[in-house]
Amino acid sequence: MTVRTVGILGTGMMGTAIARACAAAGCKTTIVKVTPGTCEVALAKLDQALAREIAKSKLREEDRQRILGNLTWSTAIEDLAACDLIIESIVEDLLKKQEYLETLDEIAKESTIFASNTSTLCIAQLAAATRRSERFLGLHFFNPVHLMKLVEVVPTLATRAEVVAAASELVRSLGKTPVVVRDATGFVVNRLLVPYLLDAVRALESGLAPLEAIDQSMQLGCGYPMGPFALADYIGLDIVFAMAENLYQEFKEPRFAPPPLLRRLVLAGMVGKKKQKGFYDYTSEPARANAALTRPPAGGSVTGDEEQPTRTALKAAELR
Repeated sequence: MTVRTVGILGTGMMGTAIARACAAAGCKTTIVKVTPGTCEVALAKLDQALAREIAKSKLREEDRQRILGNLTWSTAIEDLAACDLIIESIVEDLLKKQEYLETLDEIAKESTIFASNTSTLCIAQLAAATRRSERFLGLHFFNPVHLMKLVEVVPTLATRAEVVAAASELVRSLGKTPVVVRDATGFVVNRLLVPYLLDAVRALESGLAPLEAIDQSMQLGCGYPMGPFALADYIGLDIVFAMAENLYQEFKEPRFAPPPLLRRLVLAGMVGKKKQKGFYDYTSEPARANAALTRPPAGGSVTGDEEQPTRTALKAAELR
């Protein structure tokens, strides 16, 4: 069982990046946009990213030509029918994923392997939308795909061993390391990563230190390449929130519950770097802490002499 042709469902950041990795490895790759509009914007973004890497001598022009030559862009899901492997990489919404997988199941050839790039959803639950549970698994890539070397390979109890082997071999052909993990919410990385990110938010909420100080502490004290707030912004706060919600619903452990501040940032549309504002403000260089997180509420103050009456009032209330 060898994968030669790959289909990608979804032209978002992750879908496009996975398609790029497959095309760079020599796989004929078809990527299908499922949201309204054409593929031109996603294609332009990919071409610009490749051009930047060429300008920095990180990519050769012939490599760019090979990647683009192996990619076919489409808005018709039927164009994935003949692929050996189809990787679903759309919005992290169970019902939407199931709907598209059910449609794909009708049009794909019987031997096609299905995979989902979900970060926390149950693979077995996604597979249940199809009639090919034996040929269904998770392939969780990490962002940025062209740099990150890990792919979590997630078989269900029903996935055949040869399907796991074929998927793992494809991952190796992309220059990445496959790690086979159980179908449990969050898999390995997000089970450990999400509580760390949430604890950082709680530390900020409690006033332990400013967010820049917390980020710097984890970089310099633990050797992490990015602090938790910069990393959360890079992932996308909406995605972090969704992962936390999925983990909390599965395990009902308080450490997985999204903190109020994270929820409010998402509701405000401040979901991180992709929207130019999250914990940091990216509208200027260098990025700086989001002013909305540091200013006092309208009509109030949290510093200076105005804080003293509040302390006095609280002390008086305690004495009464």
